[in-house]
Amino acid sequence: MMVYLRSGVFLALVVSASAFAPRASQPVRADVALDMANGSKRKALAKHLGKVAGAAGAFALATTGAAPAAEAAKKTKEVVKSVDTTKQLIVGGAAVIAAGAIGMKVLGGEKKQNFLEAKPYYDQSTVPVNTFKNKAPFTGKVVSTKRIVGPKATGETCHIVIDHKGHFPYWEGQSWGVIPPGVREKDGKPHSVRLYSIASSRYGDDMTGKTGSLCVRRATYWCPELKAEDPTKKGICSNFLCDTKPGAEVSMTGPAGKVMLLPEEDPKTDYIMVATGTGIAPYRGFIRRLFFEKTPAAEAYEGEAWLFLGVANSDALLYDDEFQEAKEKFPNNFRLDYALSREQTNKKGGKMYIQDKVEEYADEIFAKLENGAHIYFCGLKGMMPGIQGMLKGVAEKKGLDYDEWLKGLKKAKQWHVEVY
Repeated sequence: MMVYLRSGVFLALVVSASAFAPRASQPVRADVALDMANGSKRKALAKHLGKVAGAAGAFALATTGAAPAAEAAKKTKEVVKSVDTTKQLIVGGAAVIAAGAIGMKVLGGEKKQNFLEAKPYYDQSTVPVNTFKNKAPFTGKVVSTKRIVGPKATGETCHIVIDHKGHFPYWEGQSWGVIPPGVREKDGKPHSVRLYSIASSRYGDDMTGKTGSLCVRRATYWCPELKAEDPTKKGICSNFLCDTKPGAEVSMTGPAGKVMLLPEEDPKTDYIMVATGTGIAPYRGFIRRLFFEKTPAAEAYEGEAWLFLGVANSDALLYDDEFQEAKEKFPNNFRLDYALSREQTNKKGGKMYIQDKVEEYADEIFAKLENGAHIYFCGLKGMMPGIQGMLKGVAEKKGLDYDEWLKGLKKAKQWHVEVY
């Protein structure tokens, strides 16, 4: 770790892990730098290093939480009371800075997300598929379950992080199957598998490669006769997942599917991502991989990822903070458009649905597809008739045979659909 002193003297501290147990005889030659300064300069230099060491020590204690790191951090209390004690400060300060550096590694600050990559990273021949099946499912454990929509959202949506200990690898765009506990009332047989698009990159939200996340909307049924929710008709699996607590076990199958994978061989490829509601899940994984993680794909990417999300209102937006951050940090590579049906109006004065928002950019989208862009659709299957009707109308205005145009996209594997 490098530290530049205020006097302009360069101090290089190379400390091994033994710095967590600092000794007075530790062979750190930082004192040479201080010996080069005299009088008031030497005192000022020592004071400045004390601040650096103190800050690093505090960071080490906060990040590592380890007893040795705490011991090293205590060295910051040995701030120089006189110039003659400077060498003690350097020895302790070096250990503190080393503790901070190791703390950064613990948090992954210096670690790249490259340990779950194919070789080369865009090779899809080793994509894991159906590693775990219905008769022998995997048992994951819930790390956290969190409501991620506001109070005015239409329904409840939860983000669920599941620990798989690194034994259940997957790729962005795949799904996990979940088998809810219990049996069916009608025949006493186990519940069938429900598929959920994975809402994290292969490295998980903690970037360790040992967790995965699901984005689940609680399915309820409003009975017009009772004028209340009918609990007998609620979604078995979605309610199970949204009600889970940390430590709860989840029976899982998969990973399933290849249709939503990212083609990464050409880093200039544009991705157009269209979602309604929890259909946002795979795209969150895409965006984290391309813009938030230190992956080979992120380092190479030069194209544009364009996300369209349709929900009822602002409170129903999902992962908006992450998408806004990506937009701010990568304005040339990430675009974001929302269709809020209860807050916006389309060009005809009606509600703004996802197809209306996409149509606003029809010319640009058709041009991108002509140039090799890939377009993705994920969400409720009811979104597709409106989408395809809009695209067909635009195609006809352009003098294109829609069926032939769509056939060409599918043949080139530019058309990706996962609806439910």
